[in-house]
Amino acid sequence: MICLFILFGCTTLEEEVLDESLTGTGQAEIVSGTIAPVYGLLRNGVWLHTVNFGLQEVASDEAILPYRGGTDWYDGGKFIAVHQHLMTPSNSLVGDTWTNITLTLSRAVIAAERLSLEVEAGNLRAQDGYYEMVAMKAYLNMLALDNWGLVFKKERSSERSEIIRGQEAIDYIESELLSVVEVINNDKGPGRLSRSAVKALLARLYLNAAVYRNPSGTPEFRRQDMDKVIQYTTDLISGPYALSPEYFDLFGDDNHNNPEIIFALDQRGVLETEQQRWAYWSISGDQIPRPEFPNTRGTDAVAATTDFYQTWIDAYGNIDPAVADARFFKENTIIPDELKDLNGINPSNDAEHFYCVDAKQFEMDRGIIRGIIWGPRKDGGGNILTCDDGKVRVYPVINRRTSGSNLTYVNHTQKVDFTGEGSLHNTGYRFSKYQFSHTGTNCCSFSSVDLVLIRLGEIYLMRAEAKLRNGDNAGALADVNMLRTSRNARPGQTPKALTNIDLDILFRETGFELYWEGFRRNYQIRFGKYEGIWTGKTDSDVNKRLFPIPQRAMDGASNEEGYLVQNPGY
Repeated sequence: MICLFILFGCTTLEEEVLDESLTGTGQAEIVSGTIAPVYGLLRNGVWLHTVNFGLQEVASDEAILPYRGGTDWYDGGKFIAVHQHLMTPSNSLVGDTWTNITLTLSRAVIAAERLSLEVEAGNLRAQDGYYEMVAMKAYLNMLALDNWGLVFKKERSSERSEIIRGQEAIDYIESELLSVVEVINNDKGPGRLSRSAVKALLARLYLNAAVYRNPSGTPEFRRQDMDKVIQYTTDLISGPYALSPEYFDLFGDDNHNNPEIIFALDQRGVLETEQQRWAYWSISGDQIPRPEFPNTRGTDAVAATTDFYQTWIDAYGNIDPAVADARFFKENTIIPDELKDLNGINPSNDAEHFYCVDAKQFEMDRGIIRGIIWGPRKDGGGNILTCDDGKVRVYPVINRRTSGSNLTYVNHTQKVDFTGEGSLHNTGYRFSKYQFSHTGTNCCSFSSVDLVLIRLGEIYLMRAEAKLRNGDNAGALADVNMLRTSRNARPGQTPKALTNIDLDILFRETGFELYWEGFRRNYQIRFGKYEGIWTGKTDSDVNKRLFPIPQRAMDGASNEEGYLVQNPGY
């Protein structure tokens, strides 16, 4: 029926308390009970690893998810089709993303409507919540505009959504953000939409306006748009935020208080709805990331494409990027020198080839993981093997899909593709950007690590791009170098300042700074790279910049002729 399609206005939603900042009594409880479900849906729906996050990652040249060993992660071929840009309106990865974005948007419309009535009734506490929900509607509509080239204009839950595109869509989102940018709160922490977050969203909107106006054409970057990007990013750069000297602190325990983060999915105290799937989705299914909890493990899913890895090699030449750039790698699993050489070591007879570490001190390496990995092992009863003093034994990790004389260690190789050999569970370098929280009790729940959506590093890159497109190469270079050299917590790995900048170098730099954060597809389109060839993908159709509108949405709107029109090329 039509109500199912039009922002799922007929769906009953369970409300969820997000954290202590959204609890209260009386008037405050009305506000928290209204906005918390929207934030909850954003976290546990829109940005799940197999929803919008996965869609952005595997559609780009950054990440690939093959049919692992012919047994895992096929899922009807949805990840392979999206990566190859051969998706159809029936692709469930695209469909699930549509459903979750429109569902959350519907809930934001209802929340804004309810809070506006509260304000009219004299509940002044509702005003801040109303502003947040207006900003949330704009944010979700930006996701829809980016994915499908359309926006849902809807002010009341009783109304039918008006579908708008192009400049009209840009103007609508802009008006929503401008209506709250000077009045929305800026003191409730990064887990809530704030004045700073709205300024960042305005900068994103103006930066992408050239693409949004003409999704399948050549983007026209207007000076007035770039000037507005510079205006809002400069406001943020001159504000209370600071670049994090340790890059990986941005994605670890206690990152909620990191001064670089502007907006994040708050995961503190959310109990059973918490998730750290951005952490475990890519890593080996044989790795135990938290030895305190033996059932933790990865899933052997997404890997870095050989093409994305090659961008690091091209940038640093003969110098290993693990040495040259603190964003590429941080060694946490410190293997004693006498154990590093595995030549002649037989995985079936290596019981003494380990070192000992306190369970709470064990940490996986962070960044892009290559080669043989090390970690805890379990005995036949499922218990973590320990040393005589109770510390955890750390071994080379055994590939449990091998046995007998063919027993091997997990060895992540650069080669990964859709062939049988390239699809084995070990193939591909892995993303280990997010820390496995010390509060975690299994592989995918009970994490206190916030999932970062907007941070100051992106703001510097946006300003650099706007300056560069306006002809200010020196200003762009200064911003990029400020960002690079700020990652100086490990001086030997601090990226060196660049001596020159152009759009290709800047695009490469955005990949180094923002990988595994769901940005790559958006940046590829804006920089004219999305029609290129990369691992497993040769399609060059400009229409694939947008995803198909799901068939179930088209069917749901079929009794309203002309209401919903499929995107070109599908």
